[in-house]
Parts: sequence; C-alpha cells; structure tokens
Amino acid sequence: MKKKLAVLFLACISVAETFGWGATGHRATGLIAEQYLTAKAKKRIALILEQESIAMASNWMDEIRSDSTYNYTTDWHWTTIPEGKRYEDVAVNPDGKVVMMIEKIVTDLKSGKLVPKQEREYLKMLIHLVGDIHQPLHVGKPGDRGGNEVKVKWFGADSNLHRVWDSDMIDGTKLSYTELAQSFIKPDKTIVAKWQASSVRDWAMESVSYRPQVYDIGKGTLGYQYTYKYFSIARQRMLQSGIRLAGLLNQIYGK
Repeated sequence: MKKKLAVLFLACISVAETFGWGATGHRATGLIAEQYLTAKAKKRIALILEQESIAMASNWMDEIRSDSTYNYTTDWHWTTIPEGKRYEDVAVNPDGKVVMMIEKIVTDLKSGKLVPKQEREYLKMLIHLVGDIHQPLHVGKPGDRGGNEVKVKWFGADSNLHRVWDSDMIDGTKLSYTELAQSFIKPDKTIVAKWQASSVRDWAMESVSYRPQVYDIGKGTLGYQYTYKYFSIARQRMLQSGIRLAGLLNQIYGK
C-alpha cells in the first residue's frame, strides 16, 4: 500500500509540473475575463457552463488529466518555438499543439454546430488554453521541457523553472484568486482594444520574447530578487490572457 501511494504521489508531482498558471493564476485570469464580457456573451456562457463561473471552469482541463478518456489532450497545453524562429517557420509539432488547438476550438465554437456537451468542454478548454499560452514557458525552447528540466532552489526548496512560473511566484503572494484579480490595474480602452486585436500566434511570440528574463536565473538559487525583477511579467501575462479571452468569447457569443 505504501509503495502504491508513493508511486501515485510521484505521478501527481510529474503532472503538476506541466500545469499552466496553477489553480490560482488560471482562476484569476478567468475572473478578469468575466469583467470584460458583453451582457449577451455573459448570459450565453452562463447557460453553456450550467452557471459555473469562468474562473472555476478554468482549471477543468488540468483536472481531466487524471481521466484517461482525455489523454488525447495531453499535448494541447504547450508548443515549442526555437530561438530566432517564428511559429510559422517551425514544422508542425506533433506534440505541442496549443496554438493550433486554440485556433481550431475558436473556429468550432463559432460554427454553432457542436452538441451541448462538446461545446461545454470546448469552452472550458479555450478558457484554460488561453491562460496557458500566456505563461512564457508554455511556448518553450527545445531541450528542457518548458523549463521542467531546469532545476532550481526556490527559497531553499527544490523546484524547477516551470513550476516557479506556474505557481511558486503566484502562491508566494498569499493572495486568493479573487484578491489577485482585484490587484491588477485596469488598462485603458485603447490598450484593451490593442491586446484583443492581436492573434493567437502573436501571443505565442510574446511568450518567446520573455525568455531572456525567464532564464535569468544565475546559479539557480531564486527568491525575493527574482520575484522583484520578474513577477511583473507574470502579472502582465495573466492580465493580458484574461482580457484577450474575453475578446474571443465576445466574438463567439456576444454578437
């Protein structure tokens, strides 16, 4: 029994290392998105999600990793773009599919041809994947599994670079997802419009652009200084993902 529990624990750790923003970050982006929805989109989405909030639906795609029925979605959370390349320059990645799946899901939701269960699941997937693509290490470079192989010390404890960006910095604030969402300064309408006018591929390349900061880890002992220098990037990306998600949802359900 102890051996089985140990194996299960290690498996959970392995899965957790590939999550997007972690539960708090994803819920914060979902709550931000809710604040930018049109009344029509908000009403329609509430019906599809059966009154579940976008914030609470945002982690469903991580939760289903424990269900083998959804194994086909494992590689939807990320993609790989080498240094000096654009998304369009890279051969279609057979594994990391976050860009193509966001594009496909948006097209399918706009079609209005999905049965209710599939529409609900696709909507939850879209909510989650828009958050994922804004986490810089979900648009990774070849060789280190999106920073999972970059072992670091986080305030003296063993961690890895991916986990630092997924959850360590966010959890270090000791804020709930509602408090975190409320802590963002709302951009003016011009910035909101500019962010929402950008494409999924633009979002991916923005994540690539943050690599110099993300990988500025010295000898791998991270803590207050790293947070002070770079947590503002994580905050910016969460805010952008929430606002851009709302833009997509308004296109799909607000017209």
